[in-house]
Amino acid sequence: MNMEFGWWSRDSEGRRFQMRAKVFADEITWSRKQGHFQSWVDCEPTDDDWETLISEASRRVPRRLITSKEFEALKRMKP
Repeated sequence: MNMEFGWWSRDSEGRRFQMRAKVFADEITWSRKQGHFQSWVDCEPTDDDWETLISEASRRVPRRLITSKEFEALKRMKP
């Protein structure tokens, strides 16, 4: 499984940032960036980030962008 998910989120101070989760085999790499010309920085996911990732993945299953087996494997990766 090799795919990438991305979405916008807000921190506790109300500033927007972009989140990205890259899935390769059985490993997920989480990163975020604050501004347009900033670099991606590795980060630790929160429970809300995991919920957003599962929600984004569930929208891709009916469109056949990922299989149901890949979706179930992604859900099992959540700690």
